[in-house]
Amino acid sequence: MVRRYDPGRRTRIIDAALRVIAADGIAGLSHRTVAAEADVPLGSTTYHFGSLDELLVAALRRCNENFVQALRHSGAFAVGAGEGGPEVGLAEELTRLLDRWFAGERGAIELEYELYLAALRRPALRPVAAEWTEEAVELLSRRTDPETARALVALMDGVCLQVLLTGGTFDAPCTREMLARIVDGGA
Repeated sequence: MVRRYDPGRRTRIIDAALRVIAADGIAGLSHRTVAAEADVPLGSTTYHFGSLDELLVAALRRCNENFVQALRHSGAFAVGAGEGGPEVGLAEELTRLLDRWFAGERGAIELEYELYLAALRRPALRPVAAEWTEEAVELLSRRTDPETARALVALMDGVCLQVLLTGGTFDAPCTREMLARIVDGGA
């Protein structure tokens, strides 16, 4: 039997895992459910990911990349922002980013936070959850000091969790004010 070279299979498996988690939560994740969702043989999932924790690490890393990319490409870090004085205030741009995030599909945000919070019970995920924080702090430190950047990340996390857990709506004016207080205190 000839083996078919399939360079995108690992990526498809990760994407399938994200769809399974979005539909059924982490409790619904198994090599079998992911293989069925990805339309690949069961052995492919275990070949690429020896354990479910390895698969969850890859899925969380993908989610982290999505948010960090959104942050990196936001107006807060566009050409002209930074040391020369930004066109848009940092608090304003972060609020705009969160507003766009909440204006999208809420299931995507819930998925990201489900994976992020899974690190509480799955030690293998903790370093990846910490990577997200460190990358966000590193990016924000281009516009402010590292301590203020860490406080901004903590506030954004807290706001997101409150909105998700209460089923509430994102309050952009309040968030902008709280972010501005942190930015102004760190200036």
